[in-house]
Amino acid sequence: MSRTLAPGSSITSIDWCGTNGEFPGSNNRPMPLRFTIAFVLLIVCLVVPAWADFQAGMDANNRGDYATALREWRPLAEQGDALAQYNLGVLYRKGRGVPQDDVQARQWYAKAAAQGQAKAQFNLGTLYFNGEGVPKDYPQALRWFRLAADQGEALAQTKIAIMYDEGQGVSQDIVQAYKWYSLAATNGDKPAAELRDALAKQMTPAQIAEAQKLAQEWKPKQK
Repeated sequence: MSRTLAPGSSITSIDWCGTNGEFPGSNNRPMPLRFTIAFVLLIVCLVVPAWADFQAGMDANNRGDYATALREWRPLAEQGDALAQYNLGVLYRKGRGVPQDDVQARQWYAKAAAQGQAKAQFNLGTLYFNGEGVPKDYPQALRWFRLAADQGEALAQTKIAIMYDEGQGVSQDIVQAYKWYSLAATNGDKPAAELRDALAKQMTPAQIAEAQKLAQEWKPKQK
């Protein structure tokens, strides 16, 4: 389920959603145009309440009313909304409005991650990396980190760098580590820059040049 209406949208009424499916002036329009207008307005009728429910959950979350946030987000998450699924995962992970439960967090993160939600992919990878709510599994952690990193998620890029730097779940590769640290630093993760610079002291100029070339050639992927 997508939400394409931003706060402050001029669409403030559901008057278009009549019970008979008719719209003002529709009888004088050609059939294809009437169908198109009806279809667009039907989508609006579905999106506006969903966006309102999601925003109500955000407002409640921001003021610390996690029980209300949970109540607003759960129906959306059960309907397949990836962002609502991710947010439910966060509530369970942090024990906000519900008892802390990494198993539930993993389940909701997994649903959102499967739809390409980058933060959910990173958080799911973290659970696998730490063995929280699921047995520790470095290959699975790397899989989800990489999917998030490929979308430009800086923390996931840093985590991949650490795995290559320390040989966790992969063969140690300081060139790859330097590459991923560089990408994470470029995307705003300040600790990644410090870790990259520390790693550079262990590398030859040729290795640094290779890593920099790999970082320059990297392109983000769409989910």
